[in-house]
Amino acid sequence: RFIVPLLIAIGAFAYVAVPLADALMLRWFVRDLDIRSSLIAATVQEPLSGLILTGSTPRIVGFFNRMLQDERLYAIGLCLDERRAPIATGQFPPEIRCDALETYADAGQRTLRSTRGLLHVAIRPVDSEATPDARLVLVHDMNFVERRSEETRQYLFYFFVALGGCIALITVVIAQLSWRGWVQGLRALLRGEGILRPARFTTAPELRPIAADLRDLIRD
Repeated sequence: RFIVPLLIAIGAFAYVAVPLADALMLRWFVRDLDIRSSLIAATVQEPLSGLILTGSTPRIVGFFNRMLQDERLYAIGLCLDERRAPIATGQFPPEIRCDALETYADAGQRTLRSTRGLLHVAIRPVDSEATPDARLVLVHDMNFVERRSEETRQYLFYFFVALGGCIALITVVIAQLSWRGWVQGLRALLRGEGILRPARFTTAPELRPIAADLRDLIRD
């Protein structure tokens, strides 16, 4: 009567808490990747501006490929004009077009679900005199976020199971001790013991049949 409702309540709480934890973790990782993208864009501003001035697409792509040695970076692209295709590495997602970069400017639209998995897309302007509208597109692989979310869900599941077991065990022990105390108190009353003093006399002869019935009832 107690353990089953307890498990149902803990299961309902876990059903609500696990998606909330996933959403919070995803929001934290997106914010961290935004900061990381800004740092990368600020670091490559000067060399990238020089490569844009040369107008050499192979040199720009080679520079991007060297940046991909970072395990978190999945692809890099450069949009010089909205009407042109991006200068990008080989794994650059085709869903990202230069004429639709504003889609990823919103904080809630910086993730992209692709065949590779979940990707983070960051758009950063490039300070270049030759092409003032140039924008750098940094795509991060977020599969590690999903793996960590799965581990978090497992830890939460084990935590709720352990919590439910501890609560049930403590409650059952307390209920058993309370039951034994109640039975001992009732037996003491049948023996005529008071609260502050033990019994001096045994049960009166005329009450012995009733006391025997009560003892049988308590035993049952």
